[in-house]
Amino acid sequence: MVLRKPIGMVIAGAAAAALLAVPAAASTLGAQAAVAGSASSALGGASAAVVAATPTRTVPPPVVDPPPSKPVLRNDCVPPPLPYSPVGVAVLCWNPSTDNVGVTGYEVYQLTAGGFVKVATTSGTSAYPGGLIWGRAYTYYVVAKDSAGNTSQPSDLRTTIAVSGVAVSPSPQPGDTTPPSTPTGLRDYCIADFEGVAFCWNPSTDNAGVTGYDVYRQTQTAWMRAGTTTWPNFFDGDTMPGRYYTYVVVAKDAAGNLSRPSDPLSALAHEGYGPPSPSPSPSPSPSPSPSSACTVGYDASSWGNGFSAKVTITNTGDATVNGWKLTFRFQDAGQKVTQGWSATWTQDGTGVTAASLPWNAQLRPGQSIQIGFNGSSTGAGPAPTGFALNQAACATA
Repeated sequence: MVLRKPIGMVIAGAAAAALLAVPAAASTLGAQAAVAGSASSALGGASAAVVAATPTRTVPPPVVDPPPSKPVLRNDCVPPPLPYSPVGVAVLCWNPSTDNVGVTGYEVYQLTAGGFVKVATTSGTSAYPGGLIWGRAYTYYVVAKDSAGNTSQPSDLRTTIAVSGVAVSPSPQPGDTTPPSTPTGLRDYCIADFEGVAFCWNPSTDNAGVTGYDVYRQTQTAWMRAGTTTWPNFFDGDTMPGRYYTYVVVAKDAAGNLSRPSDPLSALAHEGYGPPSPSPSPSPSPSPSPSSACTVGYDASSWGNGFSAKVTITNTGDATVNGWKLTFRFQDAGQKVTQGWSATWTQDGTGVTAASLPWNAQLRPGQSIQIGFNGSSTGAGPAPTGFALNQAACATA
């Protein structure tokens, strides 16, 4: 009878024999290779079987819980019974948001002089912020929340008039209660010096005077104040070139009254102007070019005693201009340049000079560049005259 050992014993015996066949004192690489080879030969079949029997484990990708959908405010809100009082409430309602695990509630934010503040939290689809002045306008937005702590995109802004239970005549409020007019005419890329978003708008008006503008940017979860300016233009450098960002502008006066927000502007973040490649080498003082041809466009908007001007210079000649100075003359002695961009601005009496910067010193045939400035005026502020580029008269567009 032939006795057959179990395969495990055969493998173990073969491995042991291979190990014993190597001298104990062997320390050379060849001896180690012999041991490894013998053991591998003996165990190879079993190892392959074990590997083949081991299932491959697939690690699932992490689960990302999406935020709720953006609330959509409605215009057909029905207010609840309201008390007989001159104190007003805002009536807000919206369509329910959706979420993969369920919406747990909503937060309501109100525009104040310090920005948007949370004034209500609710699990329903309506809210009635109170403590307001009857008949005045207030601006709100709403976000949805879910059980994972996610916050939806903010709703569009909604401005509504505070109402009361009855049509009462509230006591006159002391001081100035008239808000500035709504900023209009938002336009992108009116100041093109730096990397980021730059935009302008038409100045607001007010019975006592506009003191400034608050600019709000829409984020993934809120309307956040991006900055404040006293001029009808704004630059936001906290952006990524090539992406669009949404803004609204709110005017304010000395009494703390706020205008309604402007219509939203979707503005593209630009890379800005860098030095040309190869960099031009303008002479310290540009040479007169009486034979050069140029056209100048002048576009200004005014408010109160101030104005903002955009100047477009076009090389209509056949030669490249390396280094330029644009000169012109104000018609009103009360007109002053207070702030300029895209050039070095100087003024002597009514004469104004704008000198090129290193990155825009080269003006090729057919090329246009844009510069601009803010100014003050004590009179009507008519457009300047006598535009000249490097002492050569320019036509006006």
